[in-house]
Amino acid sequence: MELSKRQQHIIEIVKEDGPITGEQIAERLNLTRATLRPDLAILTMAGFLDARPRVGYFYTGKTGNELLTETIKKYKVQDYQSRPIVVEESTSVYDAISTMFLEDVGTLFVVDHHSCLTGVLSRKDLLRASLGKQDLAAIPVHIIMTRMPNITVCRRSDLLIEVAKQLIDKQIDGIPVVKDTTQGLEVTGRITKTTITKVFVELVMDDQV
Repeated sequence: MELSKRQQHIIEIVKEDGPITGEQIAERLNLTRATLRPDLAILTMAGFLDARPRVGYFYTGKTGNELLTETIKKYKVQDYQSRPIVVEESTSVYDAISTMFLEDVGTLFVVDHHSCLTGVLSRKDLLRASLGKQDLAAIPVHIIMTRMPNITVCRRSDLLIEVAKQLIDKQIDGIPVVKDTTQGLEVTGRITKTTITKVFVELVMDDQV
């Protein structure tokens, strides 16, 4: 977040003399309390300052980077998950390749008739299967997919930053969002590297407004 010179000056005043009232800050800057009110509101909402009734404003001691980190750590999967792209176990490799290109995704999730996760298909899996002279329309995806329990999953309540770390550590493009059911792990969404990238770009762009 880019602060104005007046907002930076306010922070310096509060750092030196806080807790300090809005009236006292306004007096130091030769401004009216009404003129100063929007700046104090912005600095408080952004987390640079905190305010206590009958006490005044005080500096939180947090830098812009620290505040950004705190914000990121609050994001959860449920706020950013997208629609999962799934295929059934009996789907042919040929149809899976078509689905991947039509949906423009890097990972397909394989489910059973209960919509529960049984496997994952990556671009590499499909590319490997397409090499040679095999009839791709005759090969079901369950033969080439990565199976449970060798699949990384996440849940709606998980922190987005933890899922991002898993994407990096496991070197995978996407992670299915699942819900525990009596039938198994029902696929309800997905988090991908593209999801993470969009979140961070939006966060930075919002911070510059």
